[in-house]
Amino acid sequence: MAYKTIASVLTDESLMFPALECAIDASRAHDAHLDVLALGVDRSSVGYYYSGASAMMLEQSIGRTEEESRQIEAAARSQLTKSDLRWSCESDVAQLVDLARRVAQRVRFSDLAILPQPYGKERGAELEPVTEACLFDAQVPVMIIPDDAQSVARPKRIAIGWNDSAEAMTAARAALPLLKEAEKVHVVIIDPPAHSASRSDPGGLLSQFLARHGVRVEIDVLSKTLPRVSDVLMRHCADMDADLMVLGAYGHSRFREAVFGGATRDLLEQTTVPLLMAH
Repeated sequence: MAYKTIASVLTDESLMFPALECAIDASRAHDAHLDVLALGVDRSSVGYYYSGASAMMLEQSIGRTEEESRQIEAAARSQLTKSDLRWSCESDVAQLVDLARRVAQRVRFSDLAILPQPYGKERGAELEPVTEACLFDAQVPVMIIPDDAQSVARPKRIAIGWNDSAEAMTAARAALPLLKEAEKVHVVIIDPPAHSASRSDPGGLLSQFLARHGVRVEIDVLSKTLPRVSDVLMRHCADMDADLMVLGAYGHSRFREAVFGGATRDLLEQTTVPLLMAH
């Protein structure tokens, strides 16, 4: 497998540049085509008017959204024209209620989507459904780029959060082009179950799978010494100076993680390391 089509969905001009720069670097490193969608999002309520509202207000809202998409497209094109890539950049508009369908249509034929971090200060409500549309509706692995992250076109040190789940296996397969070129890959397992099938050799079969692809891999078995799994993973990434973390996304339902929390939601909110996630 190789990354030959990389996509990025940009909805906010103030947040777009870290993700776009990483997408440009990754496309250059993997000789991939880069598809950029500049998406203006109408965040107004759908299905009814507020008291005193009129069709003119709705028209004005759509007009602002179209102008926003054109501004994002112009900013993206100014960066892309400086590169030597094969690229395309298109603008579009969507309402929040229809966002997932529109994003999935554009992204589903890509090998990888590179997106801004969906949670944090001054982030719009559209970033979460864009991320989930790529993971669930388009079934495309997603790389999340925090604002102050360095480019991870060719990460040297990678941590894989491993829990024997189908989601984690999907993420490991999706990351193979990066894992094979890394100098060090650590399979990180936190409190492996005492009665699982792999209890005598946690992470052994994954390590065997990766080693047959030429990946230089080690296994780190850790105790949950902090309140949350995400805290342990982040601390270990800091200890090994990881450039990228690979993990399965939403082993529990999105609703459950939104209400009760979960490793995926916690990492998406707090990570300072780029994440490669798949479901």
